[in-house]
Amino acid sequence: MNDLLSPLASLKRGQWFKLICGASFQDLPAIRHLSLIYTLAGADCIDVAADPAVINAGTEGINLGMKWAKIAENKGYPQINKPLLMVSLNDGQDPHFRKAYFNQTLCPADCLRPCEWICPAQAIDASGIIEQRCYGCGRCLPICPLNLIETRSQIITPKTILPLIQNNCIDAVEIHTQVGREKQFKQLWQQLYPGVKQLKLLAISCPDGEGLINYLQTLYQIISPLPCELIWQTDGRPMSGDIGKGTTHAAIRLGKKVLNADLPGWVQLAGGTNHHTVPKLKELGLLQPRLSPRSTIAGVAYGSYARTLISPFLETIEAQALSSHVTDFPELFWQAVDTAHSLVSPIKERLTIDSVIN
Repeated sequence: MNDLLSPLASLKRGQWFKLICGASFQDLPAIRHLSLIYTLAGADCIDVAADPAVINAGTEGINLGMKWAKIAENKGYPQINKPLLMVSLNDGQDPHFRKAYFNQTLCPADCLRPCEWICPAQAIDASGIIEQRCYGCGRCLPICPLNLIETRSQIITPKTILPLIQNNCIDAVEIHTQVGREKQFKQLWQQLYPGVKQLKLLAISCPDGEGLINYLQTLYQIISPLPCELIWQTDGRPMSGDIGKGTTHAAIRLGKKVLNADLPGWVQLAGGTNHHTVPKLKELGLLQPRLSPRSTIAGVAYGSYARTLISPFLETIEAQALSSHVTDFPELFWQAVDTAHSLVSPIKERLTIDSVIN
């Protein structure tokens, strides 16, 4: 591995890019293809559901990406290194860990099915919810004219995560929490701690709330001392980056709030991130090439927006041949990599010889 281009070096320089496949997203072909495409595009981390089948799909995509790395370099793409594989767990109810459901037999025959056209994951059809595609965004809930749609939530526990760490299936873990859950977080941490020494990275994801900074300071006390790198993921407007450019404002606003608190660790945006995020961060002076100190945003995570960018290519391939691998369609495949690279490259392009030396 080229240490200069390693994921953790990207984090320390403020050039970290994370792809969020989704803590509830279980569409295995899509996860495999997204992991492959964003590996070639230069992602530093790929975040998937804590499900062995999903982890295998993500690992397959990453490994295939590494096999194709030389071909990508010959096509003019920058040199890449293997991204970290991350999974998430939660200390309580969280929208990232839920799926929608409804009984389709109760739907009127003449229903216009607004739930179907509003779903960004194409997880609703005449048979109801396609469970593996649903990632819990909740956009279908208020739009159902008969209020038939509900959600089912799950808690991913350390009992599920520890074997994945101990068997070297994953490199990083993200804990989703909310203000006021000190007791639940501490209990989770005590159970997870035996595996922490094997991690390369820990991320803590939290939305805004009254007393946020005090809460994060308390969490830092609970996890200290920490044997790996730490990211504070600021979840500005969860699962909304594909809605429109305005969602990035919530992501940046929360990122600034946590950055100004000067907590130990790195600050990474999420929740509402899209193509407008990095240009806005640059405009505000919140992205600066550096090895140190931790005075600017270290990176950006993209979820729904990153997946939506690639979905047209995957849908076209699926329509042509249901069982084919994305690489069986080289023209579409490299168009997908180009598109993914257009999202990754703005945060990477700031790397220069001078910024590395100085």
